[in-house]
Parts: sequence; structure tokens; C-alpha cells
Amino acid sequence: MASSKIQVWDLPLRIFHWVLVFTILAAYITGELGGLLTDWHGRLGGLALGLLIFRLIWGFIGGTHARFKNFFPTTSKIKTYVKGHWNEFGHNPLGALSVFALLASLATLVCTGLFANDDIGFNGPLVNLIDKSQSDWLTGLHGLAFNALLTLVIFHITAIAFYFFFKKKNLVKPMITGYQEISTETNRKVNRGGIFKFIIATAIASLIVWAIFDGEVIKLISPLQNTITNVSTPNW
Repeated sequence: MASSKIQVWDLPLRIFHWVLVFTILAAYITGELGGLLTDWHGRLGGLALGLLIFRLIWGFIGGTHARFKNFFPTTSKIKTYVKGHWNEFGHNPLGALSVFALLASLATLVCTGLFANDDIGFNGPLVNLIDKSQSDWLTGLHGLAFNALLTLVIFHITAIAFYFFFKKKNLVKPMITGYQEISTETNRKVNRGGIFKFIIATAIASLIVWAIFDGEVIKLISPLQNTITNVSTPNW
């Protein structure tokens, strides 16, 4: 039987995936050890935010199988997969559900981290925009979001192991090489995203992270907060 390869994961998506794996692992370690590593935990949180923004942008302008519209888990797709008739490339519908769940938990994790504090000396870059009680609540939610992310990661790894040992399908190799081996020839055209789009997505993500962590966002929002406060509480 003839066989061929098709690119399922473009290079920017693969870079995102493995850098995110390192970032989450390192953020967990630095967060648990604390002390002098707490600042590094914050820096890694900034990197995770940048990666998340990049992935959201890449989900619209990236390669064929990286775009959200091409693997969004609709009801019909899920039914087709459950019935065993799924023959598409990239994420299957259940894998797509996992991806969106992981991105949602990651978004919750990094966004709450921006407003979190450790009651010692570390504060998220946007903590001054809210009250201490609100920061404390978001700090607790930050911990819950990590537990949710950890649970999803365990399910993700378990699914990979299941496919490898029981379905004899290696899901890790394509995320390294970018290519998936298929049993028949295919003429499907695959959009790889392109270096120009990669530069744009990276630049936007980097600019947003810089604006948040360098205090530029607070410089812009604080005067607006003061104006709103003065208007809403007039001096009679």
C-alpha cells in the first residue's frame, strides 16, 4: 500500500508547543520553591502570556491545521469521530476539545497571575489596578487555574500514551517533525503560515507583554481610573 507524509503542524506551532511545555514546568518549579526564584516565576508568567497571545493570533493567521476554524469541534464532527468515520488530519474533535480547554485554563492562569500577590514582596504587574481583597481572590483563583491546567495536562499525556500503546500511533513525533505519515497518497494543499505572519504575531505578542510588564498599561489606565473616580464621587 502506498504511503506518504503530510505536514500537520507548522514550525511556529511546534515552537509554541515545546516552549510552552518548558515555560509551564519552569513556572511550576519556581513557584513551588519561591524565595529568590519568585521573580523568575513572574517572568515565566510573562512568557506564558506572550505565548498565549501568539497562539490566539496564530489560530487565525497560521498554518492550515493551526487555525481554529479548521479544527473547531462542532457537534457533527464529534458524532463523525465517535462513529469511527473520522479521516481528517490534525486534531480530531476530542483532541480539539482538549486544546480549547487547555487554552482556556492557560488564559485564566496567566490573566489571574497579572493581578496576584504572595503577601511578601511579589506582586503581579497589574496588581495596583485593583483592591487588595480582589488581588487576594484572584491569587486563590490563580492556584485553582493551575490545578485545572495540571489535570488537563495529565489527561493530555494519558491520551498520548493510549494512542501510542493501544492504537500504535505516535502523536509526539509529528509535533517534533511537523509531518504525519498516512497510508495513502494525498493531494491536499497545506498552508504553512509563513515567516512574515510569524513575525507579525510574535511582534504583537511581545508588544503587549512589554506594555503590561513594563508598566505602560498602568500609566495609561491609572489616569483614566482617577478621572472616573472623580466623576463618580463628586465633591458636594
